[in-house]
Amino acid sequence: MDEPRNDTPTDPNTDPRGPSAGPGLDPSVDPARASARLAPIADPDGDPAASATALAGTEPVASLRELGFTLLAAEQLFEACGIAPAAAAALTPHWDDLPPDAHLRDGGRYRRRRHASYVLDLGDDTLSRVPHRAHWQPTEYNALHGGIERWFEPVNPQLDAQPAWGALLRELGHLFAAAANTSTDNATDAWFIEAHQFRIDTASGIGRPTPEGAHRDGVDYVAVILIQRIDVKGGETRVFQAESPFGVRFTLDEPFSALLLDDARVVHETTPIQPRGDVDRRPGWRDTLVLTYRRGGFQQAPHGG
Repeated sequence: MDEPRNDTPTDPNTDPRGPSAGPGLDPSVDPARASARLAPIADPDGDPAASATALAGTEPVASLRELGFTLLAAEQLFEACGIAPAAAAALTPHWDDLPPDAHLRDGGRYRRRRHASYVLDLGDDTLSRVPHRAHWQPTEYNALHGGIERWFEPVNPQLDAQPAWGALLRELGHLFAAAANTSTDNATDAWFIEAHQFRIDTASGIGRPTPEGAHRDGVDYVAVILIQRIDVKGGETRVFQAESPFGVRFTLDEPFSALLLDDARVVHETTPIQPRGDVDRRPGWRDTLVLTYRRGGFQQAPHGG
């Protein structure tokens, strides 16, 4: 049975969907008690969330280790991955042919997506696409859509041929390996990567980037890269420390700005989007690329499940 629609941002403290929800943003908390780097707590004066670009600038590996997340402006992402801006822009048209997500349990029709899986061998720096497979998460990480195998249409092979695509997947993998000290521990020297192309639209008035609410993904690291946002408002991203009420709120608004997450240490969500009022409420959309990196293998349903 479909769950009833709820078009307000999730309050993780009261979310009835259980363990995937995390601690909430507390406007009464003095951010200085946490860390100067966690200053943009939910603003008690009601000011809009900061642009992610304004919060970017820290060294990503150090920030991931210290805080469990980091924000990259587009220029930083390009530098980290060795990508020219024109090569990155060549990826954007591949979000125009995404098929509808047939697995939404809230009855919505606001999400389109494609999916593919890869293995990155850190030893010889080879990136290999694996045969198409289902996306699966346990219910403790995704209370809304967990516990079922979800088959999505595959990422177009033409995207694999784009130089910027492979560079993003490989170089972010090396960055996450550095943050995790993978080269000096006993972990495997391979990342199991899932790539998700998303388009959230406002054709029905509202679109929800994270209908499951504040959550973790059950992996080691996550990259959320904004491809573009067209004629929408909202879409505020919130990142919470998993073991405290502290968090940050911001809006990814620059194409190819990125949020990188240590999935074991933080939970995240993005609030609903709506049409911009100054464009006669015509439908808009928000395109993102979400990359997840996991050691030891892909998440998959238990045998026989």
